[in-house]
Amino acid sequence: MQNRFFFSSVIALLIVSIAFSIPASVLVFQGQGGGRLTFVVDAGHGGEDGGAVGTDGTLESEVNLAIALRLDQLLGLCGLSTVLTRDSAELIYPDSAVTTRERKRADLEYRISVVNRTDQAVLLSIHQNKYSSSGPRGAQVFYGKVEGSEAFAKTAQEKLAVLCGEHRKAAPISPDIYLMRESHCPAILVECGFLSNPEELVLLISEPYQTKLALAIAAACISQYNELENYYGKN
Repeated sequence: MQNRFFFSSVIALLIVSIAFSIPASVLVFQGQGGGRLTFVVDAGHGGEDGGAVGTDGTLESEVNLAIALRLDQLLGLCGLSTVLTRDSAELIYPDSAVTTRERKRADLEYRISVVNRTDQAVLLSIHQNKYSSSGPRGAQVFYGKVEGSEAFAKTAQEKLAVLCGEHRKAAPISPDIYLMRESHCPAILVECGFLSNPEELVLLISEPYQTKLALAIAAACISQYNELENYYGKN
């Protein structure tokens, strides 16, 4: 399975280089994990916090993790440095966190510590949306307050439109989103689609579509790499 994904990802990266007019050499421009930036790939929710629930019972946390793991592998294939805030469905909570609320808070604090202690970090937080009706669909990218986040989000939104066919606009994140508010680096949060839309849910739980989402986000990372690096050059 891993070998199949590796080779299919290499082919997909070549396709992306053509579709987005990115020279194939740029896709591996950092060599063996080189470069200055580190992309912190955050699969939202997890552990006791399943997040939103799809019409078929699918947990948001499961879809987030599947996409995040693909994104991590794709960025690695490009030679970019990455850190995952979680790599499994289970989370380890401190003994002091007893209630579900305390455990969610402890998890968020841990993620923030991962982001803020990572040198020259760029945060990519992966989530799924849900609405009270089944009509809304499509991926949308939200950006944090740190310089470089807005341009990065708009680029990611463009790449998602090319690969996934939905045309929404990137938007500033609500200050109520704790992880994004407390992260001291360029940051985007990608709502990959609506679990409340039955047709889109079928796509979101499929491996090919998860890979397309990951490819679009990876393409944005490549396209915006120099601009993101310039942020740290000025600060």
